[in-house]
Amino acid sequence: MSENKGQVNNNSAEKDLNEVLKIRRDKLAELQEAGANPFDITKFDREDMANDIKEKYSEYEGKVVTVAGRIMSKRVMGKMSFADLSDRSGRIQLCVKRDELGEDEYKTYKRYDIGDIVGVSGEVFTTQKGEISIRASKITLLSKSLRPLPEKYHGLTNTDLRYRQRYVDLIMNPDVKRTFEMRSRIIRSIRNYLDSRDFMEVETPMLVSNAGGAAARPFETHFNALDEDFKLRISLELYLKRLIVGGFERVYEIGRVFRNEGLDTRHNPEFTLMELYQAYTDYHGMMDLTEDMYRHVAEEVLGTTKIVYNGTEMDLGKPFERITMVDAVKKYAGVDFNEIKTLDEARAAADEHHVEYEERHKKGDILNLFFEEFVEEHLVQPTFIMDHPVEISPLTKKKPDNPDYVERFEFFMNGWEMANAYSELNDPIDQRERFKSQEEMLAQGDEEANTTDEDFMYALEIGMPPTGGIGFGIDRMCMLLTDSPAIRDVLLFPTMKPLD
Repeated sequence: MSENKGQVNNNSAEKDLNEVLKIRRDKLAELQEAGANPFDITKFDREDMANDIKEKYSEYEGKVVTVAGRIMSKRVMGKMSFADLSDRSGRIQLCVKRDELGEDEYKTYKRYDIGDIVGVSGEVFTTQKGEISIRASKITLLSKSLRPLPEKYHGLTNTDLRYRQRYVDLIMNPDVKRTFEMRSRIIRSIRNYLDSRDFMEVETPMLVSNAGGAAARPFETHFNALDEDFKLRISLELYLKRLIVGGFERVYEIGRVFRNEGLDTRHNPEFTLMELYQAYTDYHGMMDLTEDMYRHVAEEVLGTTKIVYNGTEMDLGKPFERITMVDAVKKYAGVDFNEIKTLDEARAAADEHHVEYEERHKKGDILNLFFEEFVEEHLVQPTFIMDHPVEISPLTKKKPDNPDYVERFEFFMNGWEMANAYSELNDPIDQRERFKSQEEMLAQGDEEANTTDEDFMYALEIGMPPTGGIGFGIDRMCMLLTDSPAIRDVLLFPTMKPLD
């Protein structure tokens, strides 16, 4: 019985929608027949913005302004009507009177719909209720909305619809719009920070024959003109290092990378990565830069170094903790890998602590599995995890005093990895051996292992200076600074499963 009732309600709603769509198209046809097709208008000279008028009312009071935007609400009351107009800066009320607009124009205005885009000229004043408004003297229909906006947007509960119809989400939810405005400010602040420190922004290929620089599965495609298979990049690293070889000593790129992996609250297969490389420094230099840049961006965008995410406060104003991976595992798991000398001992420790591993995993891999299992969730305040095992760091310099480990760090906040950095490996002989080891792992079933990039090897043989490099997850940074619960909330158009 309830199923039948639900079907009847759905059919009724669909019928109502179809009727609304027909009415709106009929209105458009009437306008076109009258020679007033709004889609023939190519431009409108807007001179003023809604928020400027409200924030600087003393300068605008009594003056005639010209605004343009979308009608978000409309209240017709005989000879006088009110409407809310929304532009990119905010909303402002329109007061529309028949006697001031003219009888024919007022009749035409009354047939406008919520969602229509209009240009308005009129005098700025304050209503008896104290609301700053525009007394319209001329209204021009600039675009006819042929579909109704939601009266009470479903996206507040239907997140899937919000992501699929982001354009409606942005129209109806000012907080969503503010999130993406903040994202733009965050990226601009990063660029300003790096530009002021003599870094040069560059662009490198997205289509590559060898997708290296990270542990991830690439997307593959075919280039018909060359009859060659290519991959979408998973990292920016190897091309940026080529530029260091070429003499650009400080470079960075902010761009999309693509990883053939699952979807969850922190992962989207297409996401924004920033990588930077600086000659003549090491991973300590990258730590200092990371700490300073995060602090700078928070202060510039939020006006404070204290971030509150999902009710948890994180303080960027204090010195970031620096701890080795071995010490972190000892602290949170009670296992000291300095005392574990062999692979068999590492496996025994994993068995004892119920850490799952594969036959191909070496001692360093098992250390990293302990870290992921016992440590990551505790790294809420800004923390640098340093000195990773060589097995999981194929592009990183070994520590001179302990070659089982490398000069690498990962930056964590809120239990998330936010950045990954190295003292870059510039020894081509060592690098070839690392690539060889990666290819053996690939043969053993590790689909995320790297393969040898011969052109990159040639570049290293030309000679690369000592270099520090780092990759930042821009989307996760935006999530933290905007208090957004999922990566899809900071991506304008996240990857979605097709409806069919």
